[in-house]
Amino acid sequence: MFHFFALPVFLLLAVAGMVHFLWRPGLHSALMFVVAVALAVVVVKVRDYPIRVQDRIIRLKERLRLASLLPEPLRSRIPELTEGQLIALRFASDGEVPKLVERALSEKLSPADIKKSIQTWRPDYWRV
Repeated sequence: MFHFFALPVFLLLAVAGMVHFLWRPGLHSALMFVVAVALAVVVVKVRDYPIRVQDRIIRLKERLRLASLLPEPLRSRIPELTEGQLIALRFASDGEVPKLVERALSEKLSPADIKKSIQTWRPDYWRV
């Protein structure tokens, strides 16, 4: 609904407001354009903020998960993992996490490479 309806509607409204302002300059058409752009920004931010919060929660959850699954030498290296690596590791099963973390740290694996290396996939059905 967001990508195929809400966002296009508000972006078209902003474009229409600009066209209206260019054809009939004036305070009313300028105000319509400003309000249309403000609405488009609000729609984008309404979608962006929950995703950022969710990523923060995923990072915290994965750090806690890794602290309980990793042996001590790797546990102390958890802060070296990037945000993308932590988010990608959430899909790995508990049994393969230690080896994947070791590879991610030593080989500087990208999130895409981590996901390709996962043998037993843990789906994330709760993503916003």
